[in-house]
Amino acid sequence: MNPNNSVSDIMTTKLVTVAPDDFLMKVTKIFDEYNFHHIPVTKEGNQLVGIISKEDFQKMSLFFFQKQAMENGSPINTEGLRATDIMTGCPISLDPDDSIGLAADIFLANRFHSLPVIEDGQLVGLVTSHDLIAYAFKSVLEEKRGTN
Repeated sequence: MNPNNSVSDIMTTKLVTVAPDDFLMKVTKIFDEYNFHHIPVTKEGNQLVGIISKEDFQKMSLFFFQKQAMENGSPINTEGLRATDIMTGCPISLDPDDSIGLAADIFLANRFHSLPVIEDGQLVGLVTSHDLIAYAFKSVLEEKRGTN
């Protein structure tokens, strides 16, 4: 594994995004339909404004469930909530030429599991801890095959 390779070598480029004003129902459908753990939030021109993690979404759901229970079971209206209400704004991002080692350092130091990749102000990809593990594991397997 070469930690000096660029994140563009391992990043996901086929992204599903939401807009800040999209309702949470759309976020729910994306998490249900795809095996994603992070959804970038973008505005016009594919400009990144935030990110929603599945963990953030589940914490929000738990909060409303607990609030409903404390209010004698009265339903809490969440229909008006939008992506901007639960996203993490201004997430740390990478440049496509940044190294895989830098991504690993950021993941470890901050306990993040995804980093958006930005080029010329536009979202071009997403690197996840899963991408990093797959890259490292593939490298180890290739090295072992080469020595046998």
